[in-house]
Amino acid sequence: MKAILDFRGVEPALLRYRIIALVVSVLLVVLFFVGLPLQYAAGNGGVDEVVGIAHGVFFYPLYIILTFDLGRRVRMHPVQILLTAAAGTIPLASFYAERRTTKYMRDREAALALDQSSL
Repeated sequence: MKAILDFRGVEPALLRYRIIALVVSVLLVVLFFVGLPLQYAAGNGGVDEVVGIAHGVFFYPLYIILTFDLGRRVRMHPVQILLTAAAGTIPLASFYAERRTTKYMRDREAALALDQSSL
């Protein structure tokens, strides 16, 4: 019986996803907990502009692409892919989504290895 997933191609995709998820998470935390308060309390929008542009123009689109790539490779449920992609818009949620997705991947990998060893 042929394996459903070949994890040689999934591990690099998971690593790419994890890195960009952490970058997006850190940028969101800086944006919401440093940039926005500085903009509204002190009238200084410099941090907000730089971090907002970096997150919205460069990193979040990359996060979406890498999330869909990983989901396609491991055949995640479409709702799970969409929820993971949406987590990149909520401060601290993408940290959680990254951990959950990594655990999901490790569990699937272990189940696949167990299935293959029983053959």
